[in-house]
Amino acid sequence: MTPSKISDASSVFLSLLEVLNDAYWEASTIENKDTVYDVLSIFNQEIAELNKLSIQDHHYPYEMITDGIRYVSPKLHRLQSTVDHVVERTTTQVRLKQLLKSVITIIDQQNNKWSGEN
Repeated sequence: MTPSKISDASSVFLSLLEVLNDAYWEASTIENKDTVYDVLSIFNQEIAELNKLSIQDHHYPYEMITDGIRYVSPKLHRLQSTVDHVVERTTTQVRLKQLLKSVITIIDQQNNKWSGEN
């Protein structure tokens, strides 16, 4: 599988942030809000670091920068399996499911590479 480029990862992560923001406000329990907020915080940190890169670097393969992003995969998988219970609005559910699939692919690909290096 071809590694995602920095530009692709940034775009998907930014879209995820938008949907997670909606999901946070639509979540009906504190536990669900906490889960969404945690994932949102991790991706905010990663995007902040990616934004520090030069535009000329955006064609390079994406590599995880922050520590939090290395450990978010289990939460992403859990969120993916519980989207229907966490988020009430159908449009947000659909958007979140689609984006989670893309994000999980990017993150798991990096986790496999990262764990293989250790």
